[in-house]
Parts: sequence; C-alpha cells; structure tokens
Amino acid sequence: METTKRKFSIFNTGMYAILIVASCLVLIPTLWMISTALKPNEEVMITPPKWIPDNPTFESFTRIWKDYPFLDYFLNSVFIVAVSTFITIAFAALAGYGASRFKFRGKGTFLSFLLVTQMFPSIMLLIPFYKVLKTFGLIDSHWGLIVVYIAFALPMCTWMMLGFFQGIPRELDEAAMIDGCSQIRTFFQIILPLSLPGIAATAIYSFLMGWNEYMFAFILVTTETMKTLPVGIGQLNGFYKVVWNDMMAASIISSLPLIVLFLFMQKYFISSLTAGAVKQ
Repeated sequence: METTKRKFSIFNTGMYAILIVASCLVLIPTLWMISTALKPNEEVMITPPKWIPDNPTFESFTRIWKDYPFLDYFLNSVFIVAVSTFITIAFAALAGYGASRFKFRGKGTFLSFLLVTQMFPSIMLLIPFYKVLKTFGLIDSHWGLIVVYIAFALPMCTWMMLGFFQGIPRELDEAAMIDGCSQIRTFFQIILPLSLPGIAATAIYSFLMGWNEYMFAFILVTTETMKTLPVGIGQLNGFYKVVWNDMMAASIISSLPLIVLFLFMQKYFISSLTAGAVKQ
C-alpha cells in the first residue's frame, strides 16, 4: 500500500513539474511581450534587458493608433474574418448534417477528398488562387480574401461538424418527422440548437485561422488601407529599424478579440471537447 502511494506521489510530482515547465514556455513569451510594449524607446534595446521597465509607459499603445493606420487594419480583419467565419459555419453545418444523415454515392470519396485538401501546404495554392481571383477581379479586395479563408477553413470545419452531428441520435430526426417536420425544419429547429458546442468550437477554429493568416493577405492585398492586422504588424519590422515596443503593443491589441471570443464561448467550447465522443 505504501509503495503504491509513493508511486502515485512521484507520478503527481512529475506531472506538476511538466505542467510548470509547459506553463513557463507559454507565459514567458507573453510576459516579455507585455514588458516590451510598456517600455519607452530608450529602454527597448538596453543590455542586459530588463523584465520590468524602469519607466513604464503606454506611449506605444497610443502611437500605433496615431502614427499608423492601425484602426483600418483592425476593422479590415474584423470584417474579413467575421464574414468568412459566418459563411464557413453555414456551409460546414449543412454539409456535415447531410453527410451524417444521408447515404449517397461517392460519400466516402467526398469526405476523403476534403481531408486530402488539408495535406497540401498553403504556399502551393498561392499561384492558383491568385490566377482565379485575378480572373474574377478580386485581387486587392476584401472579398478575395474572404473566398480564400472560406476555402481553407471549410474542409476541416465540415469534418468537425460531421463528428458532432454523428453524436446526435437519429431518433430525434425521426421523431420530428413523425410530428410533421420537414428535413430542413428538423435541422434548423431540432438538430442545430443541440449542436451549439460544435458550432462554437468550429467557429473558434475558423476565426483563429483567418485572424492569424499572413501570407495570402500580404500577397493578395496591396492597398495600404485595406490590409489586415497581421500584415500591418509585420510592416512595423522596417528595413533599417524594428520598432519593438510598437510591434508588441499592436500584438497585444490584436490578441484581445481572440481572448474576448474565447471568454464568451468558453462554456460551449469546453462542452464541445467531449461532445460527439460517444456515438448514440
């Protein structure tokens, strides 16, 4: 008995040690980003560097709004990512529900093809996307980026929604149809409300993918006032000088929508971790 307790205590100690190391790996860069954002220009490059600035200031947070078109970058990202996420969730929910409830020829091939599209690195698709968007006159436009983000997020979001719909008993569909509901009405009034955790998790995935995307936004949009946040932050890395405190302040502000999104959808996101794990 004592041997078992000793082994259990050693195991717990080891797990806590791993968690502490992992937490440090996550928190240290974040704390350094906050520290740099609060430093005045003269303290940014001093040697040795200091964790706590001698004269903390919010000048960087003020400067990025005054000296750069940061508000344009922010609003552009919000619009592009919000629209692409909404459209992606709508199509992914319909496709996932159809694949989970109906049998049709080529269903397995279709679902496998969705996964195969995720195997290719995004850089391989840059030229094809550029050609297609140029043909339709969508280069240097927000709608061009929206189309790209939907194309990237939709396959995986469809698979995610498929897993959640498969965890909802089909008896609910049958009971609703016996009561006179059509298939569409059953989906919107019965199944969709039950899949809110899955929708939340899928929305967070799609939002994160679009919010942090840099390469396509950098190539496909050239007008300064139409660029997104990642591109705008990247431009603070100048050819002759890197404004580290301004860059860190901009990075902190760009992370706030993600934090707010997670706080509001945390309940659904946590419940989605186990939803669909057991088939009914």
